[in-house]
Amino acid sequence: MKIGASSFASPLPDLEKEVDSIELYIPKLKLYNEGKLTKERVDELHDLLSTGSAHTTMHAPYFGELPNYPKELIVDTAHMGSIQMSLMEESISLASDFGCSVLTVHPGKITGDREKSFMRMVGNLKKLAIEAGNCGIILGLENKEGTDPTNLCCTVDEHLRTIREVDSLFLKATFDIGHANLTCGGDMGKLRDFVRGLNGHVAHVHVHDNNGVLAESYYGDMHGAPGEGNIDFSVLRELDFKEVFNLEVFSMDAVRTGKSVLSGLLF
Repeated sequence: MKIGASSFASPLPDLEKEVDSIELYIPKLKLYNEGKLTKERVDELHDLLSTGSAHTTMHAPYFGELPNYPKELIVDTAHMGSIQMSLMEESISLASDFGCSVLTVHPGKITGDREKSFMRMVGNLKKLAIEAGNCGIILGLENKEGTDPTNLCCTVDEHLRTIREVDSLFLKATFDIGHANLTCGGDMGKLRDFVRGLNGHVAHVHVHDNNGVLAESYYGDMHGAPGEGNIDFSVLRELDFKEVFNLEVFSMDAVRTGKSVLSGLLF
């Protein structure tokens, strides 16, 4: 069992001193310039990681709606053209090159008919799972927050349906407890049932806190340190899972707080 943190929380050397694993967050690593992978920046990252011993995972590009999200890295897995498919295949290759165990991917967005959007997502994930298998990478399909009505894979049922439809050993679940809390409306009983429902399918876990309700910013998805919201993180004990619990928070103080909470609960 490892406690990790996302690379956007702090410079990598600082994170390596604090956690066992680092999730390399492609949209914020500045690996791309005008949609093209920058070899020099990739080499720099390789060199930086080679000096440490931290385990790594990776987060693929996704449908980022904030103004500071790189437009050339926007990917909606329910609506992918050749450029987006190539970008995701490149992410799989990068994950393999960096020795990552899991590449987290987001589900698609609902545009028009929900079922058609869902099936397009499944078709695209099937292609990506084949590429992941060729590279020896597990894709972790992340559950999204139900407070945003355009998201697919907010519920356990739809999340598991996607995994069954893709039917690949190389597609599993990234369980995001913060997103699940929003989907469950902050109800800990429902959240515990959510965790139990995904048990056995999880390859990676994202840990952050919120209040379980729709808010003006980010649909309530505040990515706070454990303790800043209402989540009872003891529900994570329901998971039969011994891999990375990744703190998806924005500062070293939040990483340290989360590490303390998780260490007390899980070790």
